[in-house]
Amino acid sequence: MGQLAPSILSADFADLGNQAEAVSRAGASLLHIDVMDGHFVPNISFGAAVMKSLNKRDTVPYDVHLMIEDPDKYIADFITEKTSFVTVHQEACRHLHRTVQLIRSLGVHAGVALNPATPLSTLQYMWDDLDMVLVMSVNPGFGGQKFIPSALDKIRQLAQIREERGAKFLIEVDGGATLSNAKELTEAGVDILVAGSAVFGAEDIAQRTKDFVSLIG
Repeated sequence: MGQLAPSILSADFADLGNQAEAVSRAGASLLHIDVMDGHFVPNISFGAAVMKSLNKRDTVPYDVHLMIEDPDKYIADFITEKTSFVTVHQEACRHLHRTVQLIRSLGVHAGVALNPATPLSTLQYMWDDLDMVLVMSVNPGFGGQKFIPSALDKIRQLAQIREERGAKFLIEVDGGATLSNAKELTEAGVDILVAGSAVFGAEDIAQRTKDFVSLIG
């Protein structure tokens, strides 16, 4: 059974609170919070203050994705009573195990993201320490990109590793998710599907959320 995590990076920031509530009420499981610093990725999005502006709104928990350099300095800023996951990039962490332990010590679930060209083998000594692995199916930094087909094989391989090891981590995919590939992704092993423009770019974002949920739920 898959879960939907709409990415607020694609939301209308002039109406962010209402749109975040709309997708939450329509069946989304998480709000995906894409944080970009203009260094690790070639774009700047927003910081913890924007995320925290939603704390008093009626939304589902936060799934924080830190696409930033030296994430250890900023992880604590993104911890609120609504934060469920904090995910960092393998490529951005000098001491990945230490960073994962830091996240867990703050009372939230720890995830690690892998860029399209980063092999699964970079996490071979981390499987039992992770709550989630995020497979990037686009190169991070911009919304609305097309799905990279090789990510599907990567997801299947990751699901096989999980099964063989009896590991408990969830599999998330981020980038290029649409109604046309959502079911195939969940069948490949994805537990949490991130969708940005495919949800917030719709004329009726609540209905689009429901369409996704019906496909993957």
